[in-house]
This record gives sequence, structure tokens and C-alpha cells, in this order.
Amino acid sequence: MQIYKSIWERMKERGGRGGSQPSVNERYTQWKSLVPILYDWLANHNLVWPSLSCRWGPLLEQATYKNRQRLYLSEQTDGSVPNTLVIANCEIVKPRVAAAEHIAQFNEEARSPFVKKFKTIIHPGEVNRIRELPQNSKIVATHTDSPDVLIWDVEAQPNRHATLGATESHPDLILTGHQENAEFALAMSQSEPFVLSGGKDKSVVLWSIHDHISTLATDSGAGSNGGKSPRAGGIDDKPPSESPKIQARGIFHGHQDTVEDVQFCPSSAQEFCSVGDDSCLILWDARTGSSPAVKVEKAHNADLHCVDWNPIDENFILTGSADNTVRLFDRRNLTSNGVGSPVHVFTNHNAAVLCVQWSPDKSSIFGSSAEDGVLNIWDHNKIGERSGPASKFAPGLLFRHSGHRDKVVDFHWNSHDPWTIVSVSDDGESTGGGGTLQIWRMIDLIYRPQEEVIDELEKFKSHILTCSTP
Repeated sequence: MQIYKSIWERMKERGGRGGSQPSVNERYTQWKSLVPILYDWLANHNLVWPSLSCRWGPLLEQATYKNRQRLYLSEQTDGSVPNTLVIANCEIVKPRVAAAEHIAQFNEEARSPFVKKFKTIIHPGEVNRIRELPQNSKIVATHTDSPDVLIWDVEAQPNRHATLGATESHPDLILTGHQENAEFALAMSQSEPFVLSGGKDKSVVLWSIHDHISTLATDSGAGSNGGKSPRAGGIDDKPPSESPKIQARGIFHGHQDTVEDVQFCPSSAQEFCSVGDDSCLILWDARTGSSPAVKVEKAHNADLHCVDWNPIDENFILTGSADNTVRLFDRRNLTSNGVGSPVHVFTNHNAAVLCVQWSPDKSSIFGSSAEDGVLNIWDHNKIGERSGPASKFAPGLLFRHSGHRDKVVDFHWNSHDPWTIVSVSDDGESTGGGGTLQIWRMIDLIYRPQEEVIDELEKFKSHILTCSTP
């Protein structure tokens, strides 16, 4: 049994060892050699233009060995062609189906056969952030380089050809309320069709999509009514300035610098949080006014870039920062001596953390991605497990995805297949430019209970010995 324990530790070690830092290319070469060992499935898709956001859409089809699902991406261009919002169809191979020798055979410069572009929307400006409506994931919100939030019914929108000079697609709804550009901070509520945004005007703005007189449908049949748009009238024939607009339900002031990210409390559209370049984490309650309910000063030692609220245990909030750390806060005890008092500080990234996100399936599991090109998977329940070989790892580190060669700007857990993750990197000229999209699932031997894994390995050992006996 000891040999299997050794294999277990070595697999985890290769996925997430601390110590000296190899170059990007060295790290990538080592990572690629380990793909058949560390992954159950992986698809690598080269992007001509980088995508700054990626989100799973609705599940379309379930088959014996794979599922088909929508994926939302963008194309951030250099102006030679328009910026676009891209709707793709993905084939997701089910767990324990793909052969190990197949998943490592990919060309970094090629497009994956598992990812097919389905529709293109010509977006007014860059697509900095995409968020889907939980009540109906065919409705998405986008942030661009303007004060407005744009709402799209992606099924009703016509497919466009992104050629130079093509007119922009018309959003189904425009949300107004910011006084300056709001480029990144964007969230949609799990409980009601509410939208939240933050921007350079230092404010947090709240809307309800229901406030639109001809509300976008939010039931399961929306967007599938024979291709007809739920919008009132022939909006496609109107200039973009005539897309319907709604004003904010509330505008909340408390930050002293740009608001970089926002998130709803999972069970309430009236409670939410925000982080900003003022190093503050703020909790809000729209029912009690437009001032902060709780303000956490010095939540980090630098600008805060991202925040997420645990969908299973609502006491826990994650933050990521330019100080290279991820911090876990308990909202029952947020501060000590007037400054942020995190439950734990997670340290393994070597550059600014850009995105944090809880698993939709396990309350202690979350991911973090950073400018160092790494996407880490953590389990905060394992922070105290540091005896023996495990002491080589950053506390709580479960897995280290090193398949990107530049900053990982966004990732998204798949709620229909909870250990499957999509991630995108904005690749610099040193790695060929453009971007890389990866859809991946670590091998289940890494996250299953150790006793269960050892038992399976013992059975496998017995099977091998039986088969080899003359």
C-alpha cells in the first residue's frame, strides 16, 4: 500500500510544488508531459484574438459519452475587425471516457474539434466581462469600455459576420446609472433577475431586469420561441441609441477608488459585496440604504481585483489582489483592530490574482487564477494537513493547472459537470499572441477521499497481478 501512497504524493507534488520557479516554457513543457497523468480530459483551443471572459451557457444535449453545451467567449481585436461576443458549442467528454494517450496529443496553434463557433454578435466596444442570468442562461450581460451594461438575448440575436465596417449588433437592453466607465465589475443574482455593476465612478449600481416594460423572458422557454425575439418591436432596425434602457434601482457609495469586482449574496438580491482599488471589501444591504453595511479597510495590502461569495456556505467570501494573495473572510468576523482579519491567506501565486471562484458543488473548494499564468485549485478544509510530504505544498493547495503560458484572465466551473473548468489566457507576443482556451478536468484520484483512492489502486493492483499470472 505504501507504494500507492507514494504515487499519490508524487502526483500532488508535480501538480503543486513550491520552491524555485522555472521559466514559463520550462513549466509548460513539464506540465504537458504530465497531462496524461494529471487529467481525466483536456481540450486546448487556440484563439486568434484573446477573450477576456468565458462563461458556460445552457446544456444542449446529453449523450452516452459526452455532453454538448453552450460556451460564451469574446474576441478582443486590434480594430482591423470588430470586437465580438461569441457563442460556441462545446462537446464535453464525460469522466473516465477519454484515453490518456489522446488528451496529450494537441497542437498549441490549432483549434480544438470540441469547440465550434455557433454565433457571432458584433459588440459595441471591447467585451471585458460576460455574465449569464442564472434563471435563464440564454440571457447574458456584458461590460465594455463605457458606463453602460448591455443585456443580450443570445438566442434571439442574429448571427453576424465580423468584417471591417460592419454595423454593431443592437443590445436587447441597456442598463444606465454609472457616471464613468464600468469595465469589469459585473454580477447577476442567483435568486432574482438582478444585475450588479461597479466602475471608475467608485459606485456600485443595482438594476432589476423586470423593470423593463417588455421584460426579457426568464423562464425556461425564453429564447426558444421559434427564433422570435422576446423584445417589443423590430429593434434590429433601430440604431443602437434606441435600444430600450432602464435606470438603476439603487446607486451605492462607499469606495474611494475604482470598483473592480462585485458579487451577490447567493440567497438574496438585496445583499451584495464589492472590492476595489482602495483595498477595501464592502458588504451592502439595499434594504437599509445606499451606505455600506460593513466596510473592511485594508482587506489586502494592494488593489483588490476579484471577489466571490460561497454559494453553499454564505459565511465565506473570497478576495484576490495585486498583492498576489487570495484571502478567505468569514462575514461573522471580518475585521480586527479596524482592518481586515481573514480566516486564511493563500499564497502560491507569483503575480496579481485576477479571478477567484468557488466550486458550485463543494463548499470548501475554490479556484484562483493570476497574471503568472497559473490556475490553482484549493481546498480550505485541508489547510491543517501539513504533516510529512504534504508540507511541501502551500496549505490548502489541491491542484495547480499550468497549461496557460500567460495571464489567466478568467475561468468558470461547469455546474452541469462540477469538476470541469473552462479557462482563458490573454497571450502576449512571447507566446504567439492571441489567446488560449482550455477545457479541462483533473483526474479524480486527486480530489476523491484518499482511502477510497488507495482502495481502488489496490483493486487495480490485484487485477494486474491476476492477469499476469500464467
